[in-house]
Amino acid sequence: MATILCLETSTTNCSVALSVNGSVIALQEDLKGGYSHAEKLHPFIEAVLSEAGIEKNMLDAIAVSKGPGSYTGLRIGVSAAKGLCMSLDIPLISVATLRSLAMQANESKARFFIPLLDARRMEVYASVFEGTSEIRGTKAEILTPASFIEYLEKGTTVFLGNGVSKFSAICDHPNAVFMEETLPSAIQMASLAEAKFKKNDIEDVAYFEPYYLKDYVGG
Repeated sequence: MATILCLETSTTNCSVALSVNGSVIALQEDLKGGYSHAEKLHPFIEAVLSEAGIEKNMLDAIAVSKGPGSYTGLRIGVSAAKGLCMSLDIPLISVATLRSLAMQANESKARFFIPLLDARRMEVYASVFEGTSEIRGTKAEILTPASFIEYLEKGTTVFLGNGVSKFSAICDHPNAVFMEETLPSAIQMASLAEAKFKKNDIEDVAYFEPYYLKDYVGG
C-alpha cells in the first residue's frame, strides 16, 4: 500500500491529490481559470497533507503529470515534484497527461476516447484510446473538419479537454460526443501512479524533464 502525492499542473487547473492504495483521500484544485500554479501549488500540497494527517516523511512517492501541456505549468509541477523527491529521498513517478485526462470519460459507452489539449490557434495535443488502450500516440496536430475521421466512422468517439471547443466548432459528425470544459486532474492520476509504483516504473529524478512535445514559444 503506497501513499503518493499527485501533482497536476499541465493546464489552468492546479490540482493536488493525496492517494493511498490508488484511492484519493484528499484533494485541492483551482478550476477558476488562469494560471495560479506558482501561488497555489505549495499551499495545496500542505493542505492535502494536513487534511489527511500525513507528514511528508510518510510519503512513498511523488507523481507528476508529465505533459504535454502548458510549458510554464509543467515546469512548475516537475520542479516541485523533483524538489520533494530529492529532499525526502523517495521515487518520482510520471503520469502521461492525456492518459489520465481520457480516464474522465471511462464511464461512457463510447468506443474511442480522444483527449484534446489546447496548443494555440487551431492546434491541439491529442492521443487516441480505445477503452483503456492507447492506440495512437500523442501528436501535435492542426484541426480540420476531417480530423479523426477514421475513428468517428467506426463508432461513438468522445472528445474531452480544453481543446474540445476548437473541434466542436468544425466537426458535425453524428458519432462525435464533446465533453466541454474538462481539464486534467490529479484525481485520475492516483490509480495510474499506484500501478507504476507497484511495477517500480519510476523516473531518474536528476534527469527527468517534462514532455513538452513542442519547443517553447514565448508571448
